[in-house]
Amino acid sequence: MSGKSLIAYFTREGYNYVSGNIVSLPVGNTEVAAKMLQRITEADLFRIEAVKPYPEDYTKCTEVAKEELQQNARPDLTSKVDEMDSYDVIFLGYPNWWGTFPMAVFTFLETYDLSGKKVIPFCTHEGSGMGRSESDIKKLCTSAKVEKGLAIKGSNVEGAEKEIFKWAQKY
Repeated sequence: MSGKSLIAYFTREGYNYVSGNIVSLPVGNTEVAAKMLQRITEADLFRIEAVKPYPEDYTKCTEVAKEELQQNARPDLTSKVDEMDSYDVIFLGYPNWWGTFPMAVFTFLETYDLSGKKVIPFCTHEGSGMGRSESDIKKLCTSAKVEKGLAIKGSNVEGAEKEIFKWAQKY
């Protein structure tokens, strides 16, 4: 991989849907995957967080996420990446919410000029794969090169390091 790399990710710990059940996760699945990817690539790590936290209750969280999607909301974020211009490669991680990524990730992507950068998505899900997230990234980042993403089933994320390694070696 040439150039400086960043892993920007959105994650949700707490109550999540895993293998047909609602369980409390001490660390969100996307964060688990992002930290594996960091060990493999030695890229910098940045967590995308909304100023207004999502509800702890899983069902309420999904309702808020659906409302944000329907309203095309752009939640404010808690922080920004310093010196985004110094990165050539952006690994972008997120859970699949309602067929795409959380609206906070839309905010993140629209905050920066990613022209000429390589954007490489990865997502966690419980059966819906990448959804339409790759095409949504391409719509938002028209001057970036958007690579083929990796979809990791959340309930399998703890054992996904070999899969992540194999995928990351392409870039």
